[in-house]
Formats: sequence, structure tokens, C-alpha cells
Amino acid sequence: MRRNQIVGLGLAALALAASAGCGQPEEPVTPPPEPTAPIAEPAPVSATWVCDSGLTVAVAYPDPQSAQVSYRDRTWVLRSAPAASGARFVNAEVEWRSLTRDGVEHATLSRLVAEDAPVVLEQCSRPAPAVAPAPGAAAPAAPAPAASAAPPCKGPQLKLSSEGADAGAGNRVANIGVQNIGAQACSLTGYPGVTVQDRQGRALTGVRAEQSTASYFTQGEAPAPVTLKPREKAAFELAWNVMPHEGEGETTCPSAARIRVTAPGDTSPVSLDMPLTPCGGRVRVSPIRSLTASSSQPTN
Repeated sequence: MRRNQIVGLGLAALALAASAGCGQPEEPVTPPPEPTAPIAEPAPVSATWVCDSGLTVAVAYPDPQSAQVSYRDRTWVLRSAPAASGARFVNAEVEWRSLTRDGVEHATLSRLVAEDAPVVLEQCSRPAPAVAPAPGAAAPAAPAPAASAAPPCKGPQLKLSSEGADAGAGNRVANIGVQNIGAQACSLTGYPGVTVQDRQGRALTGVRAEQSTASYFTQGEAPAPVTLKPREKAAFELAWNVMPHEGEGETTCPSAARIRVTAPGDTSPVSLDMPLTPCGGRVRVSPIRSLTASSSQPTN
């Protein structure tokens, strides 16, 4: 009898434990994480700028407060920032500034080494966009489709020539003609690469070429595309000073016999015999421009 009571009490305890366990709430289940949204597609390019180096900067403006700036093989996403004039977009690495002046939009791409000391990567320009007509005014006629752009000129299809010079107050400037001697049209945009050489064809490494839109004798012009049909010419200015910089310890100036030139964006050189004595360790090179006066004159 007592044994039966003990068994009964044990069964009752098990039943009570089971009942208590069934009444406890289950542990909450953590839901799986939401899938990450894909990165949005880049905004379409709104404007392309031609830079002094001959390269381009493509800019997209997805909205008024941001810009996507593409240069070489990089694209930066920038945010609008205060500016004394024009527009300014920045991130932690670069700055993009633009300002319209005299019908031309000028822009500068800089690397932010420090907030108050940006290092200029490129200076660029493009024609300012046309202003939209006032409400109710007749819309302007659509422009004719532009002809397809000619491919960039390469060294083997170019020939250099002397197209005149000027001198005064210790300054010298030479107009260097660049002729398309190939069978197809080609284009040049920006600054040529220039190296001065001695009579043995060795580069004078102490003389650097600096890009400049103007010289002592001429006003500056921003780089612009120049298309050359076969036998047509363009030109650029090569400027230098012939007075030794005695304050810098220079008593004699290096003697050069030849210039070596590469078209913008190309690496194939073409040369021209040209004696010059560039003082101060530099020559200044202008952007390539059209030379219509000599465009129909063949060279031997």
C-alpha cells in the first residue's frame, strides 16, 4: 500500500513538471537580416570638361547637393559646400570648384592635402551652357547634329615646323607648327609634351616645360579641340627667357639644339631642330590652337 502511494506521488510530480514546462514561453527567434540593397547606378554624365593637360573630367549632378566627378580611373562622390562664388563640391579627398566667366565655365580639381592647402590636379574649362528661354518665349532651333569627332593625332602622322618668332626685353617666343601629314583627319586638345635636347639628342633635364595659357607677347586662350584635316596645321607657342638668373646663381644658360614634342595624350615623339638658350631652368608651352593661315600650305 505504501509503495503504491510513493509511485503515485512520483507520477503526480512528473505530470506537474511537464505541465509547468508547457506553460513557459518559447525563446524568441531572431529573424534573418534583411538583404543589403544594391548600390545605385552612377548618374549619367552632365558635363565634360577639357583640362589644361589635355585630359578630361566628366561630372554628373544627380541632385543639387551632390556631384560625381570622374578623372582618369577614379570617380569621387562629392557634396555641396559653401563657396564665395561659383559652385564647390568636396569630400575628404578632393575638391571640385567651378565658376562661369565671359561665357566660359572654368573649373579646378584639387586634392585636399589640408583643408586650407589644396593641391591643384587639373584646371579645366568648357563653354557655358545656354540660358533657358523665359516662359512664353520661342524655343531656339535645335542645333544640327555634330560630326563625329576625329581620333587623336599620333606622332607618326605629325610634322613640326617653325611658324615665326618674336623677341623683346630678354624674352623669346617661337610659334611651332604642327601639321597633319597623314591620310585621315585627327584632333589635338590641350598642351603638347615638350623636352629640349642638346646636339647629341640628350634631354636637358635641368630645363622643365611649364604649361601656360599666355606668354610675354600674347593673351591667354583656354585649351580647345582642334581638328586637322590632312595637310592642315595647328600651332603652339614655346616661350623662354635669355637673361641669366644671377640672383639664383645662374651665370650662363643651357644651350639646346632641338625640341622633342609629343601630342597630347600620346607618347610617340616628333622633333624639330631649333637652337635656344632657356635661362631660369624652364620653357613655357601654350595650348595647341588652330593655325588657319598656314592650313593650306604644304610642307616638303
